[in-house]
Amino acid sequence: MFRILQTACLLTLCLFASGFANAADGGYPTEDVEFESHGARLGGSIVLPKDRPIRAAVVFVHGSGKQARNLGLAEHFASEGIAALVYDKRGAGKSGGEYEANQNVSEKNISLLADDAAAALRALGKHAALKGVPLGFGGISQAGWIAPIAAERSPAKFLVMWSGPVCKVSEEDIYSKFTTDKDEMAAPPYRKALESRKEKYVWPDFLGKDTDSAESLAKLSIPGFWIFSDNDGSIPVDLSIANLQTLRGAGHRYDYALFSGLGHNNMDGTFAAAADWIRRVGAK
Repeated sequence: MFRILQTACLLTLCLFASGFANAADGGYPTEDVEFESHGARLGGSIVLPKDRPIRAAVVFVHGSGKQARNLGLAEHFASEGIAALVYDKRGAGKSGGEYEANQNVSEKNISLLADDAAAALRALGKHAALKGVPLGFGGISQAGWIAPIAAERSPAKFLVMWSGPVCKVSEEDIYSKFTTDKDEMAAPPYRKALESRKEKYVWPDFLGKDTDSAESLAKLSIPGFWIFSDNDGSIPVDLSIANLQTLRGAGHRYDYALFSGLGHNNMDGTFAAAADWIRRVGAK
């Protein structure tokens, strides 16, 4: 059950563990690709729909963790008429470069991963079968900070985020500490709890700028869709929705859906809603 609303952990965000099988066995046309970003050769795969028109194409941006491409997820996109590029994060799988484990939400690393995602989208756009097809970013969790920056740096036409925080990294960190320490979700009162803890919270200077996805989203003019769950213990859902409502009030085309009881890794139960939004809005 969910509602589509048309009107309106520092370093430790949960790793993305999709239920989609990480193997390509559905007979979808698949092509391995390589692209370069900041001197590293990154490897990925483009999976295309079969026996149906291609309505849109996405680059899927990872959550935190040293993750490789998920071909099963790409095939799931393809089954909905959406081409997908899934790639190995730098330092993982067949991708070169170094995976940043210790400071993965630093300004430098988020910017680097955004450049990697932008390079992936440009590589996707070069595929002969995708001429004139709208390209966008999909992603989960930490991608909520990465993808909006990547969209600024690329010709992306839409965003679809699962459990993507729309707030500062520090605000997510305060939330993660609050829910962990108190062993409760505390979603509705989070904003009040945040204010009481901000005075004692110090953002480490060595991490650079405290990345704010709401600030990045304010610079974009493309549509976006966020999928949340009301029992997510990893990101402040109520704060993220409030920030999206503010951005909507300023004229941005940002939609969101709130599902019940699916938690942080909520793709399995929500994929159809995301694919439908991409075909209706992102593909225009």
